[in-house]
Parts: sequence; structure tokens; C-alpha cells
Amino acid sequence: MRPFSLALLAILLACCAPPAPAMRPPPPPTIARAAPNAALDAAVRAATARFPAARIAVSVRDRETSAALDLHGDTLLHAASTMKVPVLVELFRQAEAGTLGLDDSLLVENRFRSIVDGSEYAIEDDSDDSLRTFLGQKMTVRALAERMITVSSNLATNLLIARAGADRVQAGVRAMGATRMHVRRGVEDGKAYAAGLNNTATSHDLAEILDRLAHGEAVSPPADAAMRAILLRQRFNSMIPAGLPPGTPVAHKTGWITRHAHDAAIVAPEGPEPYVLVVLTRGFATQPEADAAVAEVARAVHAVLRGGR
Repeated sequence: MRPFSLALLAILLACCAPPAPAMRPPPPPTIARAAPNAALDAAVRAATARFPAARIAVSVRDRETSAALDLHGDTLLHAASTMKVPVLVELFRQAEAGTLGLDDSLLVENRFRSIVDGSEYAIEDDSDDSLRTFLGQKMTVRALAERMITVSSNLATNLLIARAGADRVQAGVRAMGATRMHVRRGVEDGKAYAAGLNNTATSHDLAEILDRLAHGEAVSPPADAAMRAILLRQRFNSMIPAGLPPGTPVAHKTGWITRHAHDAAIVAPEGPEPYVLVVLTRGFATQPEADAAVAEVARAVHAVLRGGR
């Protein structure tokens, strides 16, 4: 082929080829929404370090920032009254399935059977003594559930566990991703306590349960909203709520037993993205000391996750 033909061919190919893409400046680097785990971890460790005499387990779940933290999250502790949260979930689960009605009536009586040998025992220590005035009468599951959570009634709890079944409560715990928490029995089963058959929890497992409850994934969005409304009416607010800005909505459940003080919470449940904070403690000599420690952790966590909000 002659040289001029080659040149002509090159010109024709250049004319027919698609235009080269215009040079554009490189896109700015993607700014990922970084989970503030490092800052959160540092803040929580600093807060808990102020109370070296106690064991403090802290778990956080925040879908808004993708933050998740577990400090001593697998430490197995006596659950105290935090076990009443999975009892509540199981009641609503059975109500959704149609095997239980929240307006069903239960006879209020103070007689229960030990899981050790079936011997009878009664509730002697209760934060809701007013329920005893209903002995021999009937109350709805809904009314008893309200008392179980908002004033932590042990009598109401045992009546509801007897109705729901501890084995089904435990199955529900596992279904929600809690692998180490155990709900074995009702409250004040002295023989079971002596045998080491206790209700136990970790902050990790309670956080997993509450994270599902916060986002309508425990039973169903309507059922979970109804449960959060009950938890919002909690009357004992000296721990996590005390460390948050005044008026912050907190749907939570507290628990106290000898040298144990706990609070497990969904913070700002009415907002677009709530977060979960669970603080379990063992070793404080007095309740005011435990209250102050848990409030301090809550203050530190909220400052990292939400700043001034």
C-alpha cells in the first residue's frame, strides 16, 4: 500500500472513531460514615475507669452511625429484672400468634412452684405491693405486663411466666440472637437460686434483643411499638435517663439484686434512629453508687453518638 494511502486510512479511522472522553477531574474521595467505635470505646473506658471496684459491662448498638460496642459484653451476670424484657416479648409474640390474648384474665394468687422440686413458694419482696390487694381477683395479661415493666412487679412477673412458659421465653431469647442469656424461672425461687439455677444475662445479649425491639424486628412493628410504649413508662429513672439531656425519651428496664444494678435502654425511641445502651454492673455497695456510675456511662455514650442532641 502506498504511503499516501496509509495516511488517508489513518485520517478516515480517526474521523470515524468515537470521540475520546473529555478529561474530568477525579471524583472526590468517598467519605464513609465512619462508625465512631474508637471514640466510643475510649469514652466508655474512661467513664467506667472511674469506678474500679465494680465490674461494669456496656453494650451499644446504633444503626444511625453503625456503631457497635461491647465492653465486657460477654460477662455473664445475674439478670435481675432485666429478664422481664424477654418475658414481655414472648407475651406479645404469643398474642400475635393467637395463642394468648393480652386481654385474657389471670387469677392473681401468690403461689408458685420451684423448678427444682415443685415445692410451693411465694413472693415476699416486691416493688409493687399494691398488686397484693388484688389477690383472689382477676387481672388482664396487659395490666400485669404493665406492672411487670413499669414498677417491676415480681408477683406480676411470676404470674406471666407461668402463663407464657419459661421454656418458650427462653426459645424467644435464642430466636432474637441472644446466645448466652438464660430465662429459667420466675422470681424468688429460693431453691433454684441455691442450686445455681438463675436467670442470667450479658450486656451483649440484652443489646441484641433491644436492638430488634427498637426497629420493629422482635415480633412485628405494631407489637414492638406497643412494647416500647410500655418501656417508656418505666418509673425508675435514676440510672441511664439521669445521664441524658432532660426530656430524652428512654424506653428501658432496670434491675436490682444484691450487689447488681442494671439498666437496659432504647434511647430516643420516637426519633428517626434510636440507639441501644445496656449497662450491667456487679460490685457496688450501694444503689446510689451504681446509679451514678450508670448515669456517667450514659452521659459519655450520648455525647459521642449524638453530641448535643
